[in-house]
Amino acid sequence: MPAFTDNSAGQETKPSAVVLLSGGLDSTTVLAMAVAEEYDCHTLAFDYGQRHRNELDASAKISTAMGAASHRVFPIDIGSFGGSALTADIDVPKGRDESKMTDIPVTYVPARNLVFLSIAMALAETLDATDLFIGVNAVDYSGYPDCRPAFIESFTKTANLATKLGVDGKGIVIHTPLMEMTKAEIITQGVALGVEYSMTHSCYDPINGKVGGACGVCDSCVLRKRGFEQAGIDDPTVYAS
Repeated sequence: MPAFTDNSAGQETKPSAVVLLSGGLDSTTVLAMAVAEEYDCHTLAFDYGQRHRNELDASAKISTAMGAASHRVFPIDIGSFGGSALTADIDVPKGRDESKMTDIPVTYVPARNLVFLSIAMALAETLDATDLFIGVNAVDYSGYPDCRPAFIESFTKTANLATKLGVDGKGIVIHTPLMEMTKAEIITQGVALGVEYSMTHSCYDPINGKVGGACGVCDSCVLRKRGFEQAGIDDPTVYAS
């Protein structure tokens, strides 16, 4: 059973939304945006067999700190299939040439966002929520195919065909507010919304598995560091390199 925390006691009734919250910089910014739009946010994280729990720990703290109505951690061991440096005994690439970050790297987890959105849609149906938020980005990202606009458009059509909510004509919407934003723009937006980025974790290969012990040279760390630099905002992350 998924771990579940209900924080909704005493909250006013608002339109419900499911927000995929990994505990990273992007998904935390998306949660802040959804909260600002006055959605009753139900956050969803996945224990999918990743090699460390830093993001999962961060997501629980962030959900509570940002006033989400509930937080769930859904166990689904897609990592048992292997094929990714985030789930298997495969070295995480370090110091990659940024000009080659459009290639699909070994940190890609097969079909991850397809699986995650499908489960998020199932949760949305139980909440009668037609709005889902996900922090995919097609500008400053690592080249993953399930972060592209074409995938989101296709999934939205499928969700409206395959669910009771869709068949009833309520109209399911997948919100991707970060899709066309640079990392610097995302960070600037988050800071304006009061996001405390020290709570977030982005590193693919944290030093000794400790929160705050980011390697500094994996693709995610490189993109994060560059984003803070370009935004002119102090990065609270402690990097090993």
